[in-house]
This record gives sequence, C-alpha cells and structure tokens, in this order.
Amino acid sequence: MAKPGRTRTDKALPDRPEERHEELAAERSLVQPGVRVSRRAADRLRAGHVWVYASDVEAIPLADADSVSAPPLVQVADSRGLLLGTALYSPASQIVLRMVAREALDEAAWLRLLGERLRAAIGRRKPLLDADNDACRLCFSEADELPGLVADKYGDLIILQLLTKGLDRGAVRETCVRVLRDLLKPVTILERPDPRIRELEGLDAPSTEPLWMADPKKPKTSTQFRLNGLTFHYDANAGQKTGAFLDQHANYAAAQEWAEKMAAGGRALDVCCYQGGFALHLAQVSKSVTGIDASRASLEVAEKNLAANRDLIGTKEVDWIEADAFEILRDWSAAGEVFDTIVLDPPAFAKSKRAVEGALRGYKELNLRALKMLRPGGLLITCSCSHHVGWADLEGAVASAAADASRRVRLLERRGAAADHPVVLNLPETEYLKCLVLEVE
Repeated sequence: MAKPGRTRTDKALPDRPEERHEELAAERSLVQPGVRVSRRAADRLRAGHVWVYASDVEAIPLADADSVSAPPLVQVADSRGLLLGTALYSPASQIVLRMVAREALDEAAWLRLLGERLRAAIGRRKPLLDADNDACRLCFSEADELPGLVADKYGDLIILQLLTKGLDRGAVRETCVRVLRDLLKPVTILERPDPRIRELEGLDAPSTEPLWMADPKKPKTSTQFRLNGLTFHYDANAGQKTGAFLDQHANYAAAQEWAEKMAAGGRALDVCCYQGGFALHLAQVSKSVTGIDASRASLEVAEKNLAANRDLIGTKEVDWIEADAFEILRDWSAAGEVFDTIVLDPPAFAKSKRAVEGALRGYKELNLRALKMLRPGGLLITCSCSHHVGWADLEGAVASAAADASRRVRLLERRGAAADHPVVLNLPETEYLKCLVLEVE
C-alpha cells in the first residue's frame, strides 16, 4: 500500500515543480522524433493549430523523407528535441505535417484513433439527419481531428476523400469503410479524388472501383437525396467537390425564409446557381426564378432537380441560362433588369493569399451589378467560399459596390456554413464560407 501523502507510482514526485518539469522534458525527449520544427511552428502547434509548413521544418532525419516510400506517420519535436506529437507526413506538400495527436503513436494506435474519431464525427451529425434531410458532411477534416479526411452522405451513397499523402493507404480505407458500414448501412461507398489536392500532395489517382458495395452485382453510383424537404439528383461520377455543396444547405433555407418575408411573389435571380440549390428554394416563395451558371452539365442537373420538385414548386416559372456571370450581369444591369431577390454564390476567387486582391475586385463587380438591378427594399444574399477572404474583406467589397451604385445597404444577418461543417476557433481555416443577407434600400 502506498504511504500516506504519496501517489502510487514507482517513485515519489520531485518536491520542486521545476524538477518535475525537467523530468517530464527528459522523458519526452527520449522519443526519437522524425521531424524537428521551428519555434514559430511549435508555438502554433501548442496553441492548437495542426499544420506545419515546409518552411518551418528544421530537420527531417528520415532516410525516405523525399521518396514515394516516405512514412505516413512521423513524430514531431521542437528545436530542443521535446516531443510535440505525431503527424501525417506529406513530403511533396507545402503543408508537410498535419498533427493527429499530442503524444507518440504507432501505426496500430493511429488506426484505432482514426476509427474512434470517425465514429464520434458521425455521431455528431446523426441528429441532423431526418426524413427531409438525408445528406450531410459526416467528417470535416481538421474540424473533426482527422486532417485530410472528408466523408459526405448523399442518401444511400457515401463519398470518401483522402486528401493527404499520409492517408493514402489501404489500412486507412479499410478502417473508414468498416466504421461507415457499421454506423450508416450505405448501399455504396466510393472514393472521389480532388484533382488539385492530388497534384499538391503528389498522390496517384485512386481506383475508380467502389470501396464497398452492398450488392456487387448491382453497383450503384447515382441516387437522390433530400435537403430541407427538396429532392436532388446525385451522380458520384459528376459535379464539383464531392458532387454537391452541402455546406450551403442551411443558407438555402434561410434564403427562402428571408425572401418570403421581404419579397414574396417577386422575381428572383440565382447567380452561379450550380445545380439549383438556392433557385429551387426561392421558387417556393417567388413568382419566377432565373438561375445562371457557366456549366451546361450543372444546369442539366438543375433541370432534373426542378422536375423532381414540381409538386412543391407548382407552376412557378423557373428557367436556366448558361452564361458567364460577369458578362450577363453587366449586360442586364445596363439594360435596366429589375429583381426582388438576388443570390450571388460564386466559386472561390482566392485560393491563396496572393489572389485576394483580384478576388475582391471580382466580388465588388458582381455585387455592384446586382445592386443596380435590385428594387428598393430588395434582398441581396451574397457569399464567399474563399478562406483567404475574411468577413471584413467581403463586407468592404460590398460596401464599396454600394457606394458606387448609390445604394444604402442594411445588414440583416451574417451566416456561415451549415452545422455539419463546424468551425474550430483555433483552426481559422475551418471558417471559409461567408454569407451576408442584406436589404438594399
């Protein structure tokens, strides 16, 4: 039995705190790290961030550091050799390390942790699913402590993305499939690569064969899913990202609610409409809706989605126009077109800090043209999905456009991504989608 006043350990704790600190530091430094990082990077990791850039790596004592056989996991230490944790290793990427734990993990421990975290991520989303909403993001990379892992549910299909070199392994896929099958009982699980990320990470294209099928004799790669009571078509082999933009689904509903309050029965315009998410929600409360997109393939899906929801939309006029958003808005604003509601949901204009200045010019131009076409008291819903464009940047671009258009704009609401795309406060990259709901006087 331990003596009174002493913890049950092999040896007593040092009497002085500084001695205990030195002892812990010595224990941690016994672990042989694979990578040492700068003080700046170490400070960021200790503050809760999980990325280390290539410019902050001081030493990589790994025989295969630059080869295709580089280890998927490495231990990370600061410049003094004190262990910071375990990271996924991407030798070809500018983000060379993505932390997955604050302690040293071997392969088996990491796979167990991956399974536990994926289960937890799915558990957080299950309350969001119901008869009117059977699609959501199941795992959102760093926001769910699984850097580079994205999983989306579209009805009975699940799409998996492995966006880092350290995840590009059979054991990781097997772990993900096992958890997804156990918790969600899908018909098919497919992996869908992101071409741009694959290039940055130096990844090979994955197999096009499904990761798992309930019935191998009847492979299923297309389906229908529901958001806010509306039906949408889904094809795993088409579309952008994983196939649809689930992050906007709460904003779709908000747009419908605001339009009903302020512009019911009016004329609505959805710019960069993709497959009709905002347009079909607005069609339930507007007299007519026009959707504009540069992609004919996307508009063909939008037309199928319109047909699938005619029972809710009724005989409302909905039309799709294939056009460049900048060109058609410039022409329409000059011609005196007028709308009661306009939604601007362009693609990411700034994929790097260097692109922000040009992106802001683009946002200003789109908003300027929209402001010139809105009736007094009209509704403008304007979005940015560029992480590098902050709230102040977007609001500044809209304010500048309002000044040039001689319109007074009143902020009704600031909105972000849906709850299945959570923001982690000490990971600012998780906050990327910004949506402003504005009244234009």
